[in-house]
Amino acid sequence: MQDRVVVIAGATGGIGSALAHQLGAQRTKLVLAARSLPRLEALAASLPTETLTVPTDITQPAQVERLMDQTLERFGRLDVLVNAAGAGVMKPWQKLEPGDLQAMLEVNLQGSFYTCQAAARRMQEQRRGHLCNLVGILGKHTMPLAAAYCAAKFGVVGFSKCLAEEVRRYGIKLTLFYLGGVDTGFWDTVALKVDRTKMLTPAMAAQAIRFALEAEPQAIPLEVNIQPESHVFF
Repeated sequence: MQDRVVVIAGATGGIGSALAHQLGAQRTKLVLAARSLPRLEALAASLPTETLTVPTDITQPAQVERLMDQTLERFGRLDVLVNAAGAGVMKPWQKLEPGDLQAMLEVNLQGSFYTCQAAARRMQEQRRGHLCNLVGILGKHTMPLAAAYCAAKFGVVGFSKCLAEEVRRYGIKLTLFYLGGVDTGFWDTVALKVDRTKMLTPAMAAQAIRFALEAEPQAIPLEVNIQPESHVFF
């Protein structure tokens, strides 16, 4: 991974930050994107590698385009996009409000769509690249209270699989990560009783992403499904 250029959307979150530290230790060139500039700058200052911080709201296409343009201006290429940004709402179906569904679709679905589309355009010109969408296990399986969240995440899986078929002729890989039960700040605002001590750690999730990124060029890890022993979906 040394000297490869990796864009991490949602870099200041639990998984994004853990991945940045693991890749930074390998001297990967990192482009860190999230909404908060102070948090981005603090993360960049803690990394032993060359970084570019770009405050970005991934629900805004113009900001996403700027993120990709600044990546190319700084490093001359874009090797990997990791979509680690996301938000969650867990409510009974009858208590879901229009704003809840809109938020899930904007951040989880539209944000992933815009970043993949913008990155794929640049990768198409390079005729190489790797798109990584962190869907979570609720993009494959359902559970009570997750109707709006699953709607968005299932949508990410749908567009990702279509996109993968279209871009593979340009040497672009796409991997979906069904990481279940990761102990991140996602759970801080979710009114759901869970035992976070039995979840995967952000470091474990980051290791799974690195596994896919370090695969041989001819190998395409289409899906990575890792869950804690206490919370397994087949």
